[in-house]
Amino acid sequence: MAIPGYDASTVAEYSLEQVGARVAVVATVVPETFGLSRSDNEVPAAALSAPVDLVACDELRAVEAIRITLDYDPTALPPGASPTDVAVAVETGNEWQRLHSTVDLEETTVTAVLNDQPPGSSVAAVYDDRNEETGD
Repeated sequence: MAIPGYDASTVAEYSLEQVGARVAVVATVVPETFGLSRSDNEVPAAALSAPVDLVACDELRAVEAIRITLDYDPTALPPGASPTDVAVAVETGNEWQRLHSTVDLEETTVTAVLNDQPPGSSVAAVYDDRNEETGD
């Protein structure tokens, strides 16, 4: 799961296959405790996957890129929803913030690539019915 534009030898990769979650990170400091774990957080209303925690995410330093890929359940989409209306969401306090994401329909995965730490440490794949042009 290389991050495009980065030498694979500089990318630290982690996976939690039981829930279909993968993360790759390029940072000056990636703590030994960094990784993925099942989350105890409440599942967001529009969830298409179980929530996952990015462990020790706040200890990353000088993040250049982080790529989060989650498997999702396309049968959990609301009736009439497009299979591309899926996003990675991050819990930020009392809400889930949707990140710009790319959907792979064949693999039924959704991926978000950031150039900094995410705004929270719990992530999930969610139904994203926002209008791309207006953000509403």
